[in-house]
Amino acid sequence: MNENFEDREEVLATVRRFEDMVDRNEPVFFDLADFENIIDHYTSNTQYDRALQACEAAITQYPFSTELLIDRSQVLAMKGEYAAASTQIEDVAHLDPTNPDVAVTRGIIATQKGDFAEAVAFFLQALETTEDRDDIFFNLGLAYQSWQKYKSAAKYYKQSLRLSLDNDVAVQELLYCLEVSGRLESNLDFFRRFTDDDPYSALAWFNLGQAEYRAGHFDAAISAFEYAILIDAQYYDAHGYLASCYVSIERYRAAITEFELSYAEGIPTPEALCNIGECHEKLAEWDLARRFYQKAIDLDATMDEAWFGIGIIMQAQEKYFEAIHFFRKAVGLYDESVEYWLALAAAEYQIGNLTSAVEAYEKATETGPDNKDGWLNWSILLYEQGNFDGAIDLMRTALEISPVEAELHYRLCAYLLAAGRYREAYQTLESALTLDFDKHRLLFDYFPELESQQALARLIDQYRK
Repeated sequence: MNENFEDREEVLATVRRFEDMVDRNEPVFFDLADFENIIDHYTSNTQYDRALQACEAAITQYPFSTELLIDRSQVLAMKGEYAAASTQIEDVAHLDPTNPDVAVTRGIIATQKGDFAEAVAFFLQALETTEDRDDIFFNLGLAYQSWQKYKSAAKYYKQSLRLSLDNDVAVQELLYCLEVSGRLESNLDFFRRFTDDDPYSALAWFNLGQAEYRAGHFDAAISAFEYAILIDAQYYDAHGYLASCYVSIERYRAAITEFELSYAEGIPTPEALCNIGECHEKLAEWDLARRFYQKAIDLDATMDEAWFGIGIIMQAQEKYFEAIHFFRKAVGLYDESVEYWLALAAAEYQIGNLTSAVEAYEKATETGPDNKDGWLNWSILLYEQGNFDGAIDLMRTALEISPVEAELHYRLCAYLLAAGRYREAYQTLESALTLDFDKHRLLFDYFPELESQQALARLIDQYRK
């Protein structure tokens, strides 16, 4: 059995017992270590109200524990209650002035407030009294990352991982910083070094697999995850990532097999079931896809991806009324997805609900103004209704946001031609050809009748290399 999985299950069991006791209004008694695990669980999942509730219960039982008072201060900071957090940590400093966690907590409060230089100073102060603290390096990484100094953040995340390789949050944040700064490829050796030092460490291979996966090296990632699973056959997260690799290279049958191994036997997760459903969807196995999406919803009714997946199946089968129902459920659960709004708009359009389609396109462009598909799809609706001026205005708005997107220029050119505004159309076409000559075929793909216009052909030939 995967040791990390066993530990997580033990913590989750403790959390469930704590919640049951609170719900039944029973006295709450736990070991100090159990309380620490409960608080860590809630903070890791950004459930700060629950975390504070656990802190209060723990302090009632262990009123002289400076560790719990420090936890309470940090949770208050994460909730944005900076004054209360500062008062709490200063009380601890008065009781235990040499405790390095005082400086760490002051740093966390400063990070949450956006005082990043001050936060870094506090964390460095903490390192002066205790050097081998992976959490201090981790918090330095978070401070620099929030400061958008990604190179420095990566440096400290690495320091944290050298001391404690099992901090998955540090791995994810490090990979993010390396990606944002364009340095992921050149830092893969950092992850390979761990497998060289300990080739029997499933965790080292798993972390390397994550790095290779994020770099787009799917074959290398597959090999790394397979090594992790060879060492620990029940490494569920490795099975899940291996499945994602197979999805990326469109090996959906293999992905299904691995997703089925990504959870303990008989205890499927809604995420795994939803992913299996998506694989069946990609294989056009509609009944199986819907069955697994529904199983995911049965386990977690807030699984917006599963509601959306069933909508996609209904749309593929041209059952647009049913599709609209599921797309609306998806956007109701997560209204920040451009993809969801676009799918809803398309389904509404298919059944002639033009007003609802326009409303969905408006939402799509508000949610993702730099996503060209929302503007393009909305504009074609207006164009097909003969509203050329409205389509032109939409394209001009889109170009204010994304002025170097050639496809928008080409589409604007087509609408201007349709409106008989030839001079503006040719000026727009020149801009489009300058940005991306090869995309001029889009004009004729969308509007094949334009191919017969000799003036267009001559202008395009002038830019042909």
